[in-house]
Parts: sequence; structure tokens; C-alpha cells
Amino acid sequence: MVIPAERPQLSEEVAATLRGRIMSGDLRPGARIRLEEVAAQLGVSITPVREALLTLRGEDMVELEPRKGYVVSPLSKQDVLDVFQLQGDIAAELAGRVAERITGLQLAEITLKNKALARARRTDEIERLEFEFHRAINLIADARKLSWFLHTATRYTPARFYAADPGWRAGMVEDHEALLVAFGSGDGAAARTVMTRHFTDGAQLLVKHLDDLGLWE
Repeated sequence: MVIPAERPQLSEEVAATLRGRIMSGDLRPGARIRLEEVAAQLGVSITPVREALLTLRGEDMVELEPRKGYVVSPLSKQDVLDVFQLQGDIAAELAGRVAERITGLQLAEITLKNKALARARRTDEIERLEFEFHRAINLIADARKLSWFLHTATRYTPARFYAADPGWRAGMVEDHEALLVAFGSGDGAAARTVMTRHFTDGAQLLVKHLDDLGLWE
């Protein structure tokens, strides 16, 4: 019998799932990660889980301890704030550039994306459309390297956690509408301010959630 090969991106999907669980506090610092359990939960073989953990070890998300295996690395409140500050700084710069170069057609296209996002109700749909909205903005900025750095940094955002939170969704809609106004008027400073607030609010929401979980204790 020929066993089909794992999809090349499968280990990346597993790594993304584990990142989200770690950053949202579902997997706490010091918690042991058992390969067999993760594989069973996600319906995959051991191989992509092992590859994902090697990737996360390189990112200091997990550590390999003798006789214990993989455990979640320490995560401080300042770590969370630092990650979001980095994301916000890069995203704000991209937004400022977009405001200075966006065309009427491009503005209409991302406005339609935002309307679809505002109508979405399912968590997975909100997560996907939010990603597509910001990706469209970053493409308009025409800054390949800066956009790549932002993509790398936002891997540590637990997108599913945010998409499932009604308060965050309401704030997201307001931020996006303010951002579109700034784009329409060509106001780079306003676009930077709105985008920075978008990430700052996200950081505060996550820190409060982790506080409530007693993660720092």
C-alpha cells in the first residue's frame, strides 16, 4: 500500500495552532506538549507535529527538557506587549504609506472587503476575512520586506481568540471604518494613529484575558 505524503504546509498549520494555544493561554508556560495527544487532536501523524515543535523551539515558544520532552517556554506580560508593539509599529507605517498612494479603485475594493467582514458571523469566516482585509492593505503599501516582517510578527497573534470575542469585533469594525476614512482623505498621520490603536487595543484585551487566567502567577 502506498502511503500518501503529508502536505508540505501541514507542519506549518500545526505550528500555527500551537502558537495560538500558547499565546491565548490555553497552553501555559511549563505545560508539557505530548506529540501523540496533539496528533490525535488535530487528526495528523506524529511527523508534522514533531516538525512543528522544532519550528516553535527555534522561535523560543517551546523548550526541549531532558526526560520531559517539549514544554511551553516562559511568557511574560512584557513579552506580549512587546510583540504587539512591534506589530503595531510596522502596521502603522504600512497604513501611512497606503494613505499616501491608494487609488479610488483600491479604496473601493478594500471597502467591499470590510463590508463583508462586518457581515460575517462565524468565527472562522471573521478570522479569514480580517486576514484578507489587512493583506490587501499591505499589498497596496508596496513594501515587500516590511510586509514580510509584519506577517512574521503577526504569527504570534491568536487570531481565533480575537475573532470569537464580540467586544473585539465591534472595535474592529470601528477601527476599520476610521482607517478607510483616513485612506480616503489621504491622511497618513491619521491612518498610522488608527492602526496603532488597533494593535494596542488588541494587546490590552489579550493581557486582560491572560490576567484573568492567572497566567503570570
